[in-house]
Amino acid sequence: MRLIYCFARPTHTYLDLNAREDFEREIVVKVNLPELLRAELARPSWQGAHVALGTNTDPYQWVEGRYRLTRGVWEAMRDFANPCSVLTKSPLLLRDLDLFAELATRTEFVANLSIPTLEERAWRATEPHTPHPRTRIEAVAELVRHGIPAGVLIAPLMPGINDDPRQVERLLGLLGEAGAESVGGIGLHLRGEVREIWFDWLRQYRPDLVERYERLYARGAYLPREEARRLSGIARSPSGPRRFRGRRTGGEEDGTARERPSPAEQQRLI
Repeated sequence: MRLIYCFARPTHTYLDLNAREDFEREIVVKVNLPELLRAELARPSWQGAHVALGTNTDPYQWVEGRYRLTRGVWEAMRDFANPCSVLTKSPLLLRDLDLFAELATRTEFVANLSIPTLEERAWRATEPHTPHPRTRIEAVAELVRHGIPAGVLIAPLMPGINDDPRQVERLLGLLGEAGAESVGGIGLHLRGEVREIWFDWLRQYRPDLVERYERLYARGAYLPREEARRLSGIARSPSGPRRFRGRRTGGEEDGTARERPSPAEQQRLI
């Protein structure tokens, strides 16, 4: 999946890769993840905290079809009855419906799809090579049909690109029809190298928005508080499904920064 704005890009630099071409060509696979996860969950010090997959990089990228690592992860979560969730752009998660059903009966579990827009041009420009937004909506409906709690994150909301309230309202209506249990939206973050990559993209494809984004992100990686609230607000239409009920973390809604994990923490499960 090639996401122009993806804030997982800088994590490649921890492995001496760059956030541009290497990010788009090189996929690092932690093939021993299920085994290490079981060891962590079995530690006496582990308190059973909620574990969220997909908050940094998508666990259902195309190589998952080959390695099938997430199945081992869900099996471990099931066996330890550990609360968990997933956020992905890929309908590939439907492959694991059987494990999701087991998780939902044993512990707290929710499957979330990221769907930033229905607008064809905006999707193709900012998320090339990702599953079509409508196939993601169909995945939400399929999860619901199987009794799996399903939510949607309309993200990132990008000023001037996918924040037209009428377009968001249309998406909310379809998500309501699909049975999404929860929905919410957050604005674009431009952390680390992503800022330069994003502005390079703007200069090439949307030069009309460059000055606007320079003003919006003049003080850092996050939108001003008022703009962040405006964007999250348009994803809370009264005619759409309820707001996304995930755990709030600093910077995801109000524009405040969140401390970045250290390289040692990033590498710990390799």
